[in-house]
Amino acid sequence: MMDDFSLTGKTILITGASSGIGRQAALLIAGSGATVIVTGRNPERLQDLFDQLVVTPHLSHVTRHLSFVADLTVEAELDHLVSNLPPINGIVHCAGIVGPLPAKFIAQADIDRMFAINYCVPVNLTGKILRKKKLTGNSSVIFMSTIATKNPYFGGALYSGSKAALEAYSRTLALEMVSKGIRSNCIMAGLVDTPMIENPSEKNMQEEALERYLKRYPLGIGRPEDVANAIVFFLSDASKWITGTSLIMGGE
Repeated sequence: MMDDFSLTGKTILITGASSGIGRQAALLIAGSGATVIVTGRNPERLQDLFDQLVVTPHLSHVTRHLSFVADLTVEAELDHLVSNLPPINGIVHCAGIVGPLPAKFIAQADIDRMFAINYCVPVNLTGKILRKKKLTGNSSVIFMSTIATKNPYFGGALYSGSKAALEAYSRTLALEMVSKGIRSNCIMAGLVDTPMIENPSEKNMQEEALERYLKRYPLGIGRPEDVANAIVFFLSDASKWITGTSLIMGGE
């Protein structure tokens, strides 16, 4: 029974792996026995992560892991990543941005940027992987969404909208891929203690607004490992009867 929770023998692609939830997910997935393929835009942070993967004590073949520095909004870099992928058993889409912006200030450029990263990247990457038949049967695809699609907050129209679109895509993907045993699920995470809230001024979130938001979490804000644990579950055979769902993780 416990073997159902193991990722031994699986190969998993993780985007946005250079920081936050993606980084923690990569470490935990590797520690659970999988081969990981990590990608991100920051070469220094990605290399730091990769160095930690190499010394993970559980792994007998530490050189299996792969790392690709790539901006997945650039089609040539997206194509290069997909072309160099071995067969994989799962995808964890962690790349994304927040960028709070009141509705009255939203311009087309803001829409384009938010949806390009939060929606177009995971949709295009998944499509290219499927067309190249790199995703094996009985695999798992995981998208990072947010509880903000159900619980709106001031300035969150673009972010929530991009994630709501992703949830709809995931449910449709689950339907289309069910005959191949490929599952698709979303994780609707609440506020997680990542670099995006450690330096709120750098991430366009005012300190006062952050303090108000924190009061909505009686169990406290999440940690990257909390979300990573759920990701490992959805990648494992223990969740083989779950598809087309969105798991709420909010500590509320």
